[in-house]
Parts: sequence; C-alpha cells; structure tokens
Amino acid sequence: MLSAPLVIGVSFAYLLLLFAVAHWADVRATQGRSVITSPWVYALSLAVYCTAWTYFGSVGRAATSGVWFLPTYLGPMLAMLLAWMVVRKMIRIAKTWRITSIADFIASRYGKSQLLAGLVTMITVVGIVPYIALQLKAIASGYAVLTSPLGQATTQNVAWWNDSTLYVAIALAGFTIVFGARHLDSTERHEGMVAAIAFESVVKLVAFLAVGLFVTFGLFGSPAALFGQAEALDELSRLLRFDQAQPFAYAQWLGHTLLAMLSVIFLPRQFQMMVVENVDERHLRRAVWTFPLYLLLINLFVLPIALGGLLHFGPGQMNPETFVLSLPLSQGHHALALFAFVGGLSAATGMVIVEAIAVSTMVCNDLVMPLLLRMRRFGARASGDLTALLLTIRRLAILGILLLGYLYFHLAGEAYALVSIGLISFAAVAQFAPAMLGGMYWKGGTRGGALTGLLLGFGFWAYTLMLPSLAKSGWLPGDFLQHGLWGAAWLQPEAFLGLAGLDNITHSLFWSLLANLVGYVGVSLWRPPSARETSQALLFVDVFHRASGLRPVFWQGKAQVSALLPLAGRFLGVDVAERLFSNYARRVGVERIDQIPADARLVHFVETQLAGAIGSASARVMVASVVEEEALDLDDVMRILDEASQLRAYSHALEDKSRSLERATADLRQANEQLKSLDRLKDDFMSSVTHELRTPLTSIRALAELMRDDEHMETAQRQQFVGIIVGETERLSRLVNQVLDMAKIESGHAEWHTTTLDLRELLEQAARTMTETCREQGIALELDLPERVRPIQADADRLTQVVLNLLSNATKYAPRGSGRVVLSLKEDEDGVEVEVRDNGPGIALDQQAMVFDKFRQVSGDAHYRPGGTGLGLPISRQIVTHFGGRMWLRSTPGEGAVFGFSLPRRLPVTENAPGETT
Repeated sequence: MLSAPLVIGVSFAYLLLLFAVAHWADVRATQGRSVITSPWVYALSLAVYCTAWTYFGSVGRAATSGVWFLPTYLGPMLAMLLAWMVVRKMIRIAKTWRITSIADFIASRYGKSQLLAGLVTMITVVGIVPYIALQLKAIASGYAVLTSPLGQATTQNVAWWNDSTLYVAIALAGFTIVFGARHLDSTERHEGMVAAIAFESVVKLVAFLAVGLFVTFGLFGSPAALFGQAEALDELSRLLRFDQAQPFAYAQWLGHTLLAMLSVIFLPRQFQMMVVENVDERHLRRAVWTFPLYLLLINLFVLPIALGGLLHFGPGQMNPETFVLSLPLSQGHHALALFAFVGGLSAATGMVIVEAIAVSTMVCNDLVMPLLLRMRRFGARASGDLTALLLTIRRLAILGILLLGYLYFHLAGEAYALVSIGLISFAAVAQFAPAMLGGMYWKGGTRGGALTGLLLGFGFWAYTLMLPSLAKSGWLPGDFLQHGLWGAAWLQPEAFLGLAGLDNITHSLFWSLLANLVGYVGVSLWRPPSARETSQALLFVDVFHRASGLRPVFWQGKAQVSALLPLAGRFLGVDVAERLFSNYARRVGVERIDQIPADARLVHFVETQLAGAIGSASARVMVASVVEEEALDLDDVMRILDEASQLRAYSHALEDKSRSLERATADLRQANEQLKSLDRLKDDFMSSVTHELRTPLTSIRALAELMRDDEHMETAQRQQFVGIIVGETERLSRLVNQVLDMAKIESGHAEWHTTTLDLRELLEQAARTMTETCREQGIALELDLPERVRPIQADADRLTQVVLNLLSNATKYAPRGSGRVVLSLKEDEDGVEVEVRDNGPGIALDQQAMVFDKFRQVSGDAHYRPGGTGLGLPISRQIVTHFGGRMWLRSTPGEGAVFGFSLPRRLPVTENAPGETT
C-alpha cells in the first residue's frame, strides 16, 4: 500500500498541472495562438465521454458480463457515422443563435419557452447529479485501495469534515469556476478548460494502456496465454461468449447500443464539448474517426484486465472495479498503480468539470434567472450592471452541483443505485432525443408536444428505472417491485404491462422512449404550432439553406436604441455592449450608435447577444419588456418568410449577374492581353522582317554602286560581285516566299494536299536530294530506316520541306570532312517518329528554348556559318502540328543535336481548312 500523504500530494500536484495546462492555453489565446483551433484538440476533448465509469466500471462489468460491456462504446462509434449530418447541424444552430446548453437549444426551438427550458434543466439535474457522485465515489474508492492493505475492506465511515472526497469536490469546483465561469458571452471560448480536458484524455488513455500491457504481458506473458487460461475455466470461458450459456439477448444488445448512441450526443458534457466549444465545423471531419479510434484503444485491454484479475485473485475475492489498481499493487508496482490512479482521477475530474459547467449554465439561465427577473429589484424596469450577479450565480451553481454530488455519494455509500448510476443517467438524458432531433428535422413539432413527450418519458424513466434502483438500495419499500403499484401486477415497474424478459435498462428505455415519442408526435399533430413556434421551426430546420444575412427576422413592432443599449449593458457589461453596438453600426453603414435604425434586425441582434448570457427564453422576456412588440400570427410569419425568400432570390440574381460580369471582365481582360501580345508579336515580326530584308538589300546596293562607280573594275572582280548580288537576290526570294508561306499557314489559308504516302520512300528521296551537298562538304549521310512501314496520311511536299530543312540545318553545323548526319525512322501502333542527328557543336542550353522562334538562328563557332532566314524551323513545326504531330530538340553542348518529329497514323478529326484537299 501507499502512504496517504503521497497519494494526496500526487493528486493535488496533478490538479495543479491541469491548472498550468489551462493557464498556458489561455495565455496562448490572448496572444492569438489558440490551441483549440487544432482538430486534434477538439477530437481529444470529446473523450470526456470516457469517465470513471469507463475507467473502473467497464472492467467491473466485463468481469461479470464479459463482452457485454461493449455496447456502451459501440454506440458512440456508430453515432459518429452520423455526426457530419446531425452534430454539424447542431453546431450551426448553436453558433447562429448563441445557444449555450441543451435546455436553451430545446427551449429556443419551441418558441423560446421558459417552462420547457426549466423542465429540461430539472431532468438534467436529477439524472446527472448521481453520475457526478459516481465520479467522486471512484476517486474515493481508488484512494482507499491505494492507502489500505490489499484485500482489506475499503468502506470507511468518516465524518464529512474528515472526508478527503469533500475537499476533492471543492477543489474541482474551484478549477471549474476559474476556467469555466469567467465570461457570460457564448463566443468567449473556454480555451483553458478544453485544453485541460484534451490533456486529461491523453493521460487516462496512456495510464489505462500501461496497466493493460502490464497485465497482459507482464503477468501472463502474452494475450494467448491469458485467454488460454481463461478458456480452461468454465466460469471464465463464458465471459468470452456472447450467448453465455443462454440465448443471445438481441433486445438488450440493441437497447444498450442505442442508449449509448443517444448519450454521446445528448449528455450535457458532450453537448458542451461537441457543440458549444466547437470553433470550426470542419473539425468534425477529424473527430468522426479519431474519437472512435480513441474508444477502441481505451477498451482494448478491458477484457484482459478483467480476466487477469479473476485469474490472479480468484472470482469473488476482490472488487473487479479496482483491478486496474489492485493488480499492479499485488506485484509491488506501486508507481504503476499510482499512475493508474492518476488516470482514473483524470477520467473522473474531466467529466465533473465539464458537466458542472454545462449544468450550471442551465441552472443559472433556466431556473434562477427566470425567478430573479420576476422580482422588482432585478426585473426589466430595474437598472444597474448584473454581470457580476450572473457570474456569482453560475459559480454558486457549480459549487452547489458538486456539493450535491458529494452529498449523494456520502449518503448512498455502497448502494445499488450508485453502482448502476452510469446507465441510469444515460437513460435520463436519452429523453431529450425526440424533442431535439424532431425539432431539427420536423417543422411540425410543437412546444406542447415537446412538454408532453418529456414529461411522459421522464415519468416512465423514474417509475421503471430510478424508483426500482432506490428500492433495491433500501431507500424505499420494495413491495411494489414484485406486486406492482397498488397491487396491480400489470404495473410492475420492471415488467410493465406484462413485458418481461428484458433487463431493467432496456425495459425502461423502451417504455420511456415509446411514451416520449407518442406524446411528442401525438400532441404536435393534434394542435398546430403557434406563429412563434412556426418561425423558430423554419430557422432551425432550414439553418443550412439560408445565408447569414438573408435569414428572416420574425418580429414586428417598435423599438428604440436608447432602450436596447442599456438593456444589453445590464447583462453583458457597459463596455461590451457599446462595442457590440458600434460594430453593428459599422455593419449597417452608419457612423454613430444613435444612427442605427431601430428595426427588427436590431431587436434580433440584441436578443441573440443576450441569449449567450442569460439564455434565449430569458433574453426574449427582457427584450420584450423594453420594446413595443406586435403579436405575430401565421399570416405574418408567412409574409415575412415570403419577403425573405424574395430578398434571397434577388440576392442570388445579383450574385449571378455579378459572377457574369466578373467572367465577362476576365474574358475581356484576357482578350486585351492577347491583343497586346499579338501587337507585340506583330512589332517583333515587322522588325525582324525589316532587318532580314535590309541586310541583303544593303549588300546588293553596295556592290552595285561599286560596279557603277568603277568602270575599270577587273572582270573577275565584277563577276564575283555579280555572283554575290545573284545570291543575295535568291536569299531575298526565299525570305519573301517563306514569310508568305508562314503567313498562309498561320492564317489557315495554306494549301494542303493530303494523300496516303510511304514515309520511307519520302525520306530516301530527301536524302538523295542532299547527297551532293554532303559530298561537297565531306559529310557522311546515313539512313536508319526499317524495311517496311505502314502508310500514313500527310502532304508529301510539305513533309519533304520539313525533312530537307532538318537535313540542311544538320549539314550546316556538322564539321567539314568529318561530319556525320543520321536520318532515322521508327514506327509503333500510334504513329511514326523521324529524327535527324548530327555530330556538330550542339546547342547551348540557354538557346534551346528559342530555336523554334521566328528569325532566330543559333550561333555556332566561327567555322560554322548557319546562314538562312530563321523561318525554316518555325514553318516545319507548323506543318508537323497541322498533321497532329509534334517537333522536339535534344542536344548536349559538344555532342551534336537531334531534331525530330512525330506524326500520328491517322489525322486528327478536324474540318478541312480553306484550300485543303484529301
């Protein structure tokens, strides 16, 4: 065993660590570096679902029921499959209307009913306070196991002032108050609390896995050995089977799974973390798989620990719920046992903190505030800042809830009700499902239906589950369990109307949800919704279909800014109210607060801001007290809705026109850029053509003038000049012809005579044309052609022009006397490839990108003078492109160059250009 001061010291050190984590997160938030904007933190915070009931109770349940502990965790895994549809809608509604609790959510949907909000809060308190007691009991039991000799009874009757659990409850209340009750506005995020809960989720997972690994591999060597020993004992082998020597209880399995599915969404702490604390809907994408993975990991060793404890201690020798602590203690691993206790403390404190914040918000907004606002001192006509009072109420509510939990724990002791309170609490909050889900997806749900359903469901829950558990605990006489109320057998709470064969949880869940659904749907169909209920139904059900600025505001009457501003200041603080009104003034396009139009949207804005502080029901009452509201009927609701629909249609039309104008502007801008580019190309083209024409003309003129001025020029010299003039004239002719050819090709007016041709024969003919030129320059021309190629479709003259251009370029750059040019042909199923390779100096890397530009010639060594016009390659590429092919260049400086082109076997399907024949 461990010393009590050590356990207490480590426990409070851990709580101080939580303080430090929360404080660190708050400091980062003030610096604009929020930690809760991470989807990982959001996903881990959802693991607040795993409480001490998970940490200790699951092992206890597995030790008695085997695999039947699984439905409690299969339910949440299945529920997360629907999270993107259901939870995302809840988040959107809560953020839109500044909803801070389940009670506020339900009340706001059904006409902002204070009565409905109060009923939901009462059900929550009754169902959750015992669950908080369970967490305190887990801490107390774990402390007793660590500080008592192993196997000794841990039940100790001590005075309340000597009970360490009381001080744990007070410490948790202090933590919750500091990091969960500092602000009233729902937009103020509990950065520190969320970060601390995420941290706690990691701690309890690591601690539980550490114990599981120790038991499975440290005590028994391997999972196979552990399960093998369990299979050898009849009383343990049944725990590994679903039927457990009796017919499989399908109804019980489905009932517990459904109960867990509902609880993971509708438990107040889950709503707080999943909806209220959410900062980005997209975080759900991470949570829908991370949270189920977390549940899988934390339950991975539940059954091995349960079986290991039963094998090690023997059945009935040790409380199974303490196996997580007692197994390490039995082997002298005190550090591991203490770490496991810290993990259990994490599981319990996380639940208590978040639950206390959620329930205190409901108690303050939906129980205390409606009573205070009816008093003259705090009512609508009173004055003064009430923010301090609101904070005090919430803080006292947190303390009161934890003290109620401690009181329940202190009085109940080892009662049956406390052991089973986890599933009993789940069944209580499951009663919120019809009103919430129906309100989100069915516009016909009414306030009367929700009230009737909740009252019937809660009544059946209390009669069929809560009262029997109290009777079994000895708090009530147990006669009605066997004989029914007033001796009527059909009123037996655990066999109502003769329905037997179900466990008490499934039996109660069936009757309570059935009565809830029948009451909700029946009354809603019986009496149509009021105008206010209809308006709220439209806003909730269609929350995804309306942009924030186009939602209808169902209010009519007269209001004054001078009355609304002081009202907001009373509950939010004067500075906060003035800042909110100033921001609103800028949004509506006015400079000063007194210039804000006092219309329906301003009233809606103020009411929504107040809802985050005092709840939607109380906010509506307070706003109604300072404005002159005119009652709405269904015709008014439909008129406002029609106006909003028309406004939305106009807005969409304007958006469409705006997008059309943007597209037209983009098209015009692109066309303008193209025109500018074409203009630049025209200028470059004219400059290049002028330069190319001027060069031979200048040479011709100079030589002609020399011959004119020198009558006595020698005949040989004159013949040389005439030869040069003839050559330059031929160059001019080629230039003009190529320019005209290029212009025709680019404009689409070139003549094309497409025929079926033998490319091998065409290449041989082109090679024969270049033979004499190559011989004169000492260049070897080689052919690498297959024996046969399938015919292709192209213009023979145009292709010959391309091949001759490539061969001519190669001979210009190949070295005289040792030059080598290779003309090759390859074919495949898609088409043919032609390449011309030379062993010249190659082309520099910085010049390769421009070889296909007009009038661009690559400069070589002084020994190589390319000549030409610089249009050969551009024209060749245009010809190849026309026939659906492409042209390329490969060259390494100093190793020659390879020019090639490919052609498809079939021409691309296009309309014949002008002058094209086939």
